[in-house]
Amino acid sequence: MTALKEYERLEAAGLWRASPDAQRRDVIVSVGDATLVITDLNDRALAHWSIAAVARANPGQSPAIYHPDGDPGETLEIPVSETEMIAAIEKLRTAIERRRPRPGRLRLLGIGVSFLTVVALVVFWLPDALSRHAVSVVPGAKRVEIGNQLVRAMERVTGPPCGTTATSDALVALGDRLFPDHPEIRISVVRDGVRTAQHLPGGRIVINRSLVEDFDDPDVVAGYLLAERLRADLHDPIAELLEAEGLTASLRLLTTGGLPDTVLDRHAERLVTMAPVAVPDDLLLARFDAAGLRSAAYAYAMDVSGETVLGLIEADPYPSGTPDPVLSDGNWIRLQGICGG
Repeated sequence: MTALKEYERLEAAGLWRASPDAQRRDVIVSVGDATLVITDLNDRALAHWSIAAVARANPGQSPAIYHPDGDPGETLEIPVSETEMIAAIEKLRTAIERRRPRPGRLRLLGIGVSFLTVVALVVFWLPDALSRHAVSVVPGAKRVEIGNQLVRAMERVTGPPCGTTATSDALVALGDRLFPDHPEIRISVVRDGVRTAQHLPGGRIVINRSLVEDFDDPDVVAGYLLAERLRADLHDPIAELLEAEGLTASLRLLTTGGLPDTVLDRHAERLVTMAPVAVPDDLLLARFDAAGLRSAAYAYAMDVSGETVLGLIEADPYPSGTPDPVLSDGNWIRLQGICGG
């Protein structure tokens, strides 16, 4: 310590007492190597006190009386005339005190850090963790139920799904052609509200009537259905719902196994207004290739100029046309009139 070196040659007279019953003795006090050295007048050492353990019995009073920390019976009295020694001892004690750990402060700091950590976990980690857990445990039947509930909630804007028994069979045939390994997928056609196509939980896809009424080729609606299914695979529709609704919805789904109508109504309103999220061309082209479907028809339906969908046009896996028809002529004609023309 720099302060110790500064006072290494400092000496002063004092009165030392070894115990409360002992007589006080005239001594010489000097600053040693991190100690106060107390010697008699013949230079015989009587005591060595660690400066770090020196306590003052009468702060601010004179003469200054010191004792080893924890042993107030042994005392050293330094007269007021020895101002330099008293100032040196006080300066050393202050410097050492500043370097001591502060358990109280550390405890408060630890409590504060712990509190902030808990708050951060609740605010940032818990909602996402609960949402992921809820998504992972929702069974298929519950997903279908939520999808059906959303369809009904959307009817205020879209109207009821169009269809008869014959057209329903045509929609089933379309789903079987595009998604042969996913019999749970159900396709519904609505008059309004949905821009083009929208995926829902449980494999439900809702499409606007324009996709079957405004195009002569079933390859267009097939392309929209493939793209929407890809969006659902990339981002689980239950996860989309819970992310939009927050922690309360995740807790409600986990604890009760369902969601209140108010939550479903809000999400239905979002679904009918949101624009489709772009999907990577390479992933979409792979879906077209696997389904045996040309991609150019879908691309031109999105952008008649072809400028923004050039990748889907140039990399069309079946540029000469879809090898196997998407639908029979009869089923396609039924679908074109599904909403009554």
